[in-house]
Amino acid sequence: MTKIIDVDLAKCYRLLNHGPTVLVTSAFEGKQNVMAAAWAMPLDFDPPKMLVVIDKNTYSRHLIDGSGEFILNIPCRAQAAQVLKVGSESGNDGDKFASSQLQPLAAQKMAAPRVAGCIGYLECKVIQETHNQQKYDLFIGEVIAAQADADVYSEGRWHFDGHDEKRTLHYISGGAFFSIGDQFTID
Repeated sequence: MTKIIDVDLAKCYRLLNHGPTVLVTSAFEGKQNVMAAAWAMPLDFDPPKMLVVIDKNTYSRHLIDGSGEFILNIPCRAQAAQVLKVGSESGNDGDKFASSQLQPLAAQKMAAPRVAGCIGYLECKVIQETHNQQKYDLFIGEVIAAQADADVYSEGRWHFDGHDEKRTLHYISGGAFFSIGDQFTID
């Protein structure tokens, strides 16, 4: 069974600083959605903030605008087909959790669900920046909870050796991904 551990909010930027594709989850008025996003990144340390682009024509955007929150779930290589599926469908057309066979889980502090099997979670409260949201579809979220899979994250960093199916995904277009490579250190 996977052990999920809390991540120090002062260091939660490390979950995204290597540029993985994320699954953005949202919920509002009893509805929920999941979408893939390749454009997400850390913004600030104190308080910790993340950026993500959410197109105004998406169902997720409607839910995020209504609830003021979202979760950045960090999927792994084992979930690549599901990530591609939710990135290729619209929540306006049906339940993407059901069609992709992704399982929603309760979050720590939000109504939006987490995605089972992901290796990291950043629960974010929207910081209202109406100009950026309307003109650039850019959302800033303050991280209020962060967790990661202890198999591949400990002591404030990722370590994927021996866990190839849990390596993070990096979308490059046309249905193709890279997964994170081998770690090395320069002394």
